[in-house]
Amino acid sequence: MQLLRFLLERMKKTYYLFNSGRLSRQDNTLKFTPVDQQGQEGSARFLPVENVAELYCFGSLDANSTLFNFLGKEGISVHFFDYYEHYTGSFCPREYLQAGRLQVAQALHYSKPKKRMALACKVVEGAGFNMLKNLRYYQGRGRQLDACIAAIERHMMELSGAADVPTLMGLEGNIRQCYYAAFDDILQQDELKLERRSKQPPHNEVNALVSFGNMLCYTLCLDQLYHTQLSPTISFLHEPGERRFSLALDLAEIFKPLLVDRTIFSLLNKRQLSASDFDRKLNGIRLKEGGRKTFIQAWEERLQQTIKHRSLGRSVSYKHLVRLECYKLSKHLLEIQPYEPFKAWW
Repeated sequence: MQLLRFLLERMKKTYYLFNSGRLSRQDNTLKFTPVDQQGQEGSARFLPVENVAELYCFGSLDANSTLFNFLGKEGISVHFFDYYEHYTGSFCPREYLQAGRLQVAQALHYSKPKKRMALACKVVEGAGFNMLKNLRYYQGRGRQLDACIAAIERHMMELSGAADVPTLMGLEGNIRQCYYAAFDDILQQDELKLERRSKQPPHNEVNALVSFGNMLCYTLCLDQLYHTQLSPTISFLHEPGERRFSLALDLAEIFKPLLVDRTIFSLLNKRQLSASDFDRKLNGIRLKEGGRKTFIQAWEERLQQTIKHRSLGRSVSYKHLVRLECYKLSKHLLEIQPYEPFKAWW
């Protein structure tokens, strides 16, 4: 049964709705009718529900409770973004995989400082390792990144001496600051630079790309958590909050360097995105529709790319690696197998 579910999930696709419009159910399909700013309807598109894994909505969506009841029964999540491509929330179907024992264990690991610290440290360790992997990759291609690598290595050595989670968060912030300082050397562009990390709003195009990619990575992790028995609201590095699925933030830290940053480096170094693909508004910078499509196409290609998994002995996609990370975390919480974060080995 698990194998059948896995094969069916691999056949499904993620759909991105860039235009505003109306989404409704028609028989056993989803009907999306785009609507322009003048209220004129375009040609409807039909999506067979058995082919849909999740939906990402970047425009205004007109829908009703009948549709969401249908999506819930089919196990289809919907993620919403505002005009400036900020993630605003998700519709997630009712949990279909529930395990009281695992959720009790997850809560206990959060409530016991030593157990929480052990997992939080592993998350930062995995994120830092994968950042270093990126820097060493580009150093091998002629970039001068010795100082950034040495600084991150020094901060990594301090992780074991951290007394509490806030201290770990501070070290993680220092590691990421050193990492972002290397971006402009990796990109080697006059037109597009990161300069410094800024978020709300991003003050330049590269910052806008990082924020957009990070939100896609967060929603990816949230989707994969939905297909496990973990609670997405109980986390270990990030503090659980009322308005966020904080465990998805923990997992995203590990995968952002490999999924988001490598996508950005590839697109900009190959000149597939330029300043003309962005809109500069009073409240920040956003990708134009064409730029979003270019980024998401590269993002999906990255997620579907496969690598030979060391433990499983078979090829798995980057997307499935996130699911496997959830399973590893579950085994740790149930004290079946100690958790080790995913670390790129190539």
